[in-house]
Amino acid sequence: MSTTTIVIGDVQGCYDQLVELIAKIDHIDPQARLLFAGDLINRGPNSLATLRLIKSLGTRAESVLGNHDLHLLAVACGARSLHRSDTLSDILEADDREELLHWIRHRPMALEMENHLLVHAGVFASWDKTKTLQLAQEIETELRSDRWQDLVRNMYGNTPTLWHDQLQGTERQRCIINALTRMRFCHADGSMDFALKEGAEKAPNHLTPWFDLSNRRSQDCTLIFGHWSSLGLVLRDNLISLDTGCVWGGQLTAVRLEDRLVLQCANRNGLPIE
Repeated sequence: MSTTTIVIGDVQGCYDQLVELIAKIDHIDPQARLLFAGDLINRGPNSLATLRLIKSLGTRAESVLGNHDLHLLAVACGARSLHRSDTLSDILEADDREELLHWIRHRPMALEMENHLLVHAGVFASWDKTKTLQLAQEIETELRSDRWQDLVRNMYGNTPTLWHDQLQGTERQRCIINALTRMRFCHADGSMDFALKEGAEKAPNHLTPWFDLSNRRSQDCTLIFGHWSSLGLVLRDNLISLDTGCVWGGQLTAVRLEDRLVLQCANRNGLPIE
């Protein structure tokens, strides 16, 4: 029997809910490959156990990197300070800290599965699947090299907001990272807007969800992403949105790609929605 693929939304350190969701998956599909949409850690109650569990799954599981995963790397090398709401101290103080950080640095920024493309947040309208994977690889190469600390030190900031092939150096890297890990809304010209984090229905007329831009070149494949908890679960022919806000009191969601079977596990931590 061929292996099926199940994609899982933002876990963000909700270890108990992940354990329960994997048990549900194993009950119906014990050989399924598990792909995570990033933001494995942070804000939830048990980032360390979550990270160890996913890492322990070996080749059965893979994850793209999200903004919270990259934030851990920045804090670990002293490029950023912990935020008041961060729950990363257990990882930073763990005996296997360096092994876990090494594992995170070697995760992809984008993943291709047949005619599907998995990223954490979004892609520019001008990027097709091939272009997205090529640009993701540029960041992956730096993260896996001895220069990774320079990358994470320079990745913060909201500019440039629009992709140009002529971008170079830090600006090029930051633009790629922001699209893949932070993008939600775009202006008509395709430039990113980082101010609005609400659901798509609350967008002003001058902003459009990145995936609804009419000239998006990646429409010929199915885009899968997390990151946008206020958007929630969206299932379209060529689009799957997976972040249903488990850490904020919502659910942890998984979707089997072959038939769009949805599996969910509710969050029982009682954390407030932010």
